[in-house]
Amino acid sequence: MSIYRADPAILKLGDRFYDPVRPAQFPVAIARFVNRRAAQGVGLNLDSEGWERHFHRFEPLPGNLEQPLALRYHGHQFRNYNPEIGDGRGFLFAQLRDERGRLLDLGTKGSGQTPYSRFGDGRLTLKGGIREVLATEMLEALGVNTSKTFALFETGESLQRNDEPSPTRSAVLTRLSHGHIRIGTFQRLAFYDDREGLHALADYCHRFLFDQPGAGAERLFEIVLSGTAGLAASYLVAGFVHGVLNSDNINITGESFDYGPWRFTPHWDESFVAAYFDHAGLYAFGVQPEAIHWNLAQLAGCLSLIADREPMEQALNGWPGLFQDALVEALIKRLGLRPADKESDLNLAGAMLAALRTRTATIDRFFFDWRGGRIPEGEVYQAFPFPSLARQLEGRAALPGAIDHPYWSDPEPCSMHIDEVEAIWSAIAERDDWSPFEAKIMAIRRMADAMTPPCA
Repeated sequence: MSIYRADPAILKLGDRFYDPVRPAQFPVAIARFVNRRAAQGVGLNLDSEGWERHFHRFEPLPGNLEQPLALRYHGHQFRNYNPEIGDGRGFLFAQLRDERGRLLDLGTKGSGQTPYSRFGDGRLTLKGGIREVLATEMLEALGVNTSKTFALFETGESLQRNDEPSPTRSAVLTRLSHGHIRIGTFQRLAFYDDREGLHALADYCHRFLFDQPGAGAERLFEIVLSGTAGLAASYLVAGFVHGVLNSDNINITGESFDYGPWRFTPHWDESFVAAYFDHAGLYAFGVQPEAIHWNLAQLAGCLSLIADREPMEQALNGWPGLFQDALVEALIKRLGLRPADKESDLNLAGAMLAALRTRTATIDRFFFDWRGGRIPEGEVYQAFPFPSLARQLEGRAALPGAIDHPYWSDPEPCSMHIDEVEAIWSAIAERDDWSPFEAKIMAIRRMADAMTPPCA
């Protein structure tokens, strides 16, 4: 277990980046999910009372922030600029180092009203909390760089919502994340032409998030380009649709976070949409790379106030190439194969995409059946273009332990489609039966063990 190391570095930025707030007082504390594995990684060894004290009542952790901070930011929401947002139902609760020395944030969702709540109640539905747990656990298992759900408490309030049956149960969630600095954080400073603030924020990111103090805004942009290229590729290979890739939801560390109307598409359907209100398909499955690229252009515009625009424009133009390289790498990794030379990897990735686009099998089933270079014998894989894929796999080496886990002999792969999510919630809402939720978490973590064997 790691040693607890508090490091409230955000205070070095000064109070123009945040507002001190107070957490809501909730009538009930029922621990529905606590991530002991993640807690060990940041040196927190908590008993039940400790979890409740710090992640329901939000009493400060030792040597950490004395009062929670609602972070300030702006953002493009479905391409419309909004200067009236910020942490409206959450706050930064604490900062601490993990076993690798990285600075991590403990941030909340549903912890009460802030100066940015506008007309919202600052609360989170229990269903929304359950969905975030399921999303983060599944994405982590599939190798996506994601925040981790740290704790989820049911809070005993009845909430009114327009998009689900009301009144509905309430919750407060804490996430563990590699920073909460968003593209929208830079946009707010650029909006006010705060060049001193932009320099300070860029320096903060280099010093505390990327361990490259003094590297400059252009280098920062390159780091963000690389991280977001990997994120976009991992979304596709996981079959994941975030649903709301607004600029305030793009973390400059390239880490995915803040899960609202997410879904996993069963098949490789580039027009598949997660959010019912995304009528134009702006953030559809296959459009996500383009959406992230657009947001990166907004970041470049902000940083051009303190750096040379031309090198950033050239770097931005090279982002599609970074994404394609990351996509090839992610496809081959999920299949459990060793990388080969660039041409062979490109050809294999092309064959995989051609096979996935037939929608012959679900994304989960496809990667499950062909894992480790196995050639499935089922009739479903006999038609074009699967024979071409089989030829591309000849002579390819699997990663050590790629198919050693008993999971790879299961009759079905672990998945997270909308009918499964709704069934888990129905059991909770109708019978207060948490066993399907708990069983799914166990199944996801078993799959995670199979996906990342120790010998790999």
